[in-house]
Amino acid sequence: MTSVCPAGHDSTADDYCDVCGMPIDATSVTPGAGAASAPVPPAPPADSTGQVCPNCDTENVAEALFCESCGYDFTTGSMPRPETDPDQPAATSVASASPAFSWVAELWIDPAWYEAQDSPDELPSPGLPDVIPLPRTSLLVGRTSRSRNITPDIDCGSDSGVSRRQAQLTSDGRRWFVEDLESANGTFIGSATNALPEEPIPVGVKRELDADDRIYLGAWTRLVIREATEDEVAEF
Repeated sequence: MTSVCPAGHDSTADDYCDVCGMPIDATSVTPGAGAASAPVPPAPPADSTGQVCPNCDTENVAEALFCESCGYDFTTGSMPRPETDPDQPAATSVASASPAFSWVAELWIDPAWYEAQDSPDELPSPGLPDVIPLPRTSLLVGRTSRSRNITPDIDCGSDSGVSRRQAQLTSDGRRWFVEDLESANGTFIGSATNALPEEPIPVGVKRELDADDRIYLGAWTRLVIREATEDEVAEF
């Protein structure tokens, strides 16, 4: 028995599409094993709206859980892990078409931010930052959760004050924006020359970052977004 999802994919499952994850109407189930026997799905309404993938700009149907082109996960805001992603070849072809990265994020342990948070957790030893390349225009900031299949592009590690899905970084190639994803403790923006911020940015609103802005998260995490050096571009 085969099924046809609203996007036109043949599926062996009769509840959710094997290809895009959309729910399948029971009326679309067709007896027989051949895809040729499946009825042509009705065209979507002219006024229907889809969702554009922030990773590859492909327009998907509104109910899609994953981007049909690159596999971007609309639920977690991240790319599927390579070892479990069956569409990895498609994702690789999209990445190869993207311009070479020219930005990095510095992940700092900030004693001043830690002191202001009054966290019960012990502060790790501060040192030089981790430098993380930013190869895409949309990246998830948070902490890894294998049980929930959340693999952020910028993993804040042992800082338990950072939510699993803390914030989303997006770029138009020249500017960077940060958006809080309903995190538990908020996302804060402050200038390098001013006092530490006291009020978090609004949830769900993209905030443009100035050149000297710092992003403060959790109990001790500070992020700095900057252009990569020539050595960093060659290294990564």
